[in-house]
Amino acid sequence: MTEELVDFDEALEKYDPVLGFEVHVELNTKTKMFSDAPNAFGDVPNTNVTPVDLGLPGVLPVVNKTAVEYSILIGLALNCKIAESCRFARKNYFYPDTPKNFQTSQYDEPIAYDGYIDIELEDGEVFRVEIERAHMEEDAGKLTHMGGSTGRIQGAEFSLVDYNRAGVPLVEIVTKPIVGAGKRAPELARTYVGAIREIVKNLDVSDAKMERGNVRCDANVSLMLKGADKFGTRSETKNVNSLRAVEHAVRFEIERHAAVLESGQKVVQETRHWHEDTRSTTSGRPKSDADDYRYFPEPDLVPVVTTPEWIEELRARLPEPPAERRKRLKAEWGYSDAEFRDVVNAGMTDLISDTIAAGASPAVARKWWMGVVSGLAKTQDVDAAELGVTPETIVELQGLIDSKKINDKIARQVLDFVLAGEGTPSEVVEKRSLAVVNDDSALGAAIDEAMAQMPDVVAKIQSGKVQAIGALIGPVMKATRGQADAARVREIVLEKLGLEG
Repeated sequence: MTEELVDFDEALEKYDPVLGFEVHVELNTKTKMFSDAPNAFGDVPNTNVTPVDLGLPGVLPVVNKTAVEYSILIGLALNCKIAESCRFARKNYFYPDTPKNFQTSQYDEPIAYDGYIDIELEDGEVFRVEIERAHMEEDAGKLTHMGGSTGRIQGAEFSLVDYNRAGVPLVEIVTKPIVGAGKRAPELARTYVGAIREIVKNLDVSDAKMERGNVRCDANVSLMLKGADKFGTRSETKNVNSLRAVEHAVRFEIERHAAVLESGQKVVQETRHWHEDTRSTTSGRPKSDADDYRYFPEPDLVPVVTTPEWIEELRARLPEPPAERRKRLKAEWGYSDAEFRDVVNAGMTDLISDTIAAGASPAVARKWWMGVVSGLAKTQDVDAAELGVTPETIVELQGLIDSKKINDKIARQVLDFVLAGEGTPSEVVEKRSLAVVNDDSALGAAIDEAMAQMPDVVAKIQSGKVQAIGALIGPVMKATRGQADAARVREIVLEKLGLEG
């Protein structure tokens, strides 16, 4: 059934959006949260499991200390208070990918709470998002729905369960209600989730690959009449796993909520499923409140107790915050506000930083990553980091250009051959004889032929219109398979005609 929508701008003329995000971060510990099973992605299904993960009778869980430390690091990076003592709880619900019929999580005693993060939007405006809590828990298994056309449970003939992910350490970061974003609500949603992903990747506590589900977002949206002081009924779009999808899901829900309210109906508190192909959501299930999960303290685990010394030891391990790093890099690289914003939005900051560290100038690194490599990535519909271009490749290519062994045009061809697996840039140039032709005798012969075929151009040059040399360069390039040094061609033409450059 197609949902009725109200135009986004019209919806915000009457209503104010209220947002809330629950971002689930899978930690990259070697083992799971409560067992010694490997925490590894992509292994054969149902091989990384132990009796603890399956909740078999008589087993006892043990807390992963590294996961606790990673959780504290995340809390500190989000400016949270760290609990002196906190407990795990059982969150009871049945679902096929939850073998224990409960999830070990934290309820009223999270490891971190009362924090905030300042989010910088594309135009530089800063929006503070307050963090309610960041708590530890375990992930569920994974269902693969078979026989349908969409890979979803709707229309599937049966489902397969992989328990490898069951028990993987998670930190769930929950915001307080976010008001005042107005028309920028979708942009704020995308930027906030992107900032969380950037933080956990910077901390090296998560692989942070959204396409793998390392970072997933549940996006809560409600609307309230302008001037009102009571929040509307919220919907929760579950497990959105790309920044673009988060933005589109929030926008869609604002338009859908407005249509429901304008029709005189009430918004249903429920979970929603995001569909990337139609950029829309569909109803899931009525949203449970905390009481429905029958939380109670986990009897098999003792409380987690922290000390000031331990927290300060972890605080000392915090890397430079991403926002401060961006400001430093922008100043060091000498990029304009617009140039640096484009780099950040393209996700190229680390790639350019690594390329500069490998020996390239900031201008060269930006030229390659934001130009040539970005274009290739767009053509192949992949992220630039997935192409296989390395900072060392860029530095070597530019070195060949600077030494006049190849020109920019040839360098782009060389890169294609490098990506095809033909070797390093230098090896490709050697194997394919792509070096620029600097032999004056070879260039002279090609120039003589071009001048003989274009006497009118020669006459123009002799009359003082030196810029007409450009017409001769094309034929010379063709004769040398694009390998002529254009600057040297110009010099030789002038020498042959007895003119000065």
